[in-house]
Amino acid sequence: MLPRIHLITHFPHLDEVALQLVTAVVDVGVDAIQVRAKGATDRELVAWTRAVVSVVRPRGARVLVNDRLDLALAAGADGVHLGSNDLPVADARAMVPAGFLIGATCRDGADAERARADGADYAGVGPVHASTTKIGLPAPIGLGALSAAALALPTIAIGGITAGRVPAVLRAGAHGVAVVAAVWQALDPPRAAKEIVDLVHAA
Repeated sequence: MLPRIHLITHFPHLDEVALQLVTAVVDVGVDAIQVRAKGATDRELVAWTRAVVSVVRPRGARVLVNDRLDLALAAGADGVHLGSNDLPVADARAMVPAGFLIGATCRDGADAERARADGADYAGVGPVHASTTKIGLPAPIGLGALSAAALALPTIAIGGITAGRVPAVLRAGAHGVAVVAAVWQALDPPRAAKEIVDLVHAA
């Protein structure tokens, strides 16, 4: 089963406190952790990913690494999410074991069709709405482009996803959502995550 709630890590420090937060959100039903730590070295990222895998896999969640297939494989992660400037999906698919998840960043139906042909398991589609957690993003695509992409591949909506926006993106055809700020910037991250989990499962 393809995970439906992808929570992307966004921590100033990759430490025990961060690991406890990751564990807590998985315990309320988040079924995928996407490891993103732009300021970390390769060694730090591999060590952190291994630590995340060790705590979330026994709880039934999966771990993906953003951008870096080499580090995902080295750390024993369950998958990778590849952006438009990363290793091509077809090349990644040729290098990974059976069952390894590959997601591809897409902005429309044509992108999603290409990603499916190249072997992607899902399309990370967005930004659906404006986002405050990543600079340099293109303009929001809106729900129409999300719906078009969903015809080609299971889609994970990303970009400005809040609890209030979850029902609309699911009605537009999204398989699930990827979230950053709505959880990590909340006063109570596990509670915020549980609200999103409940909305996804209610759809």
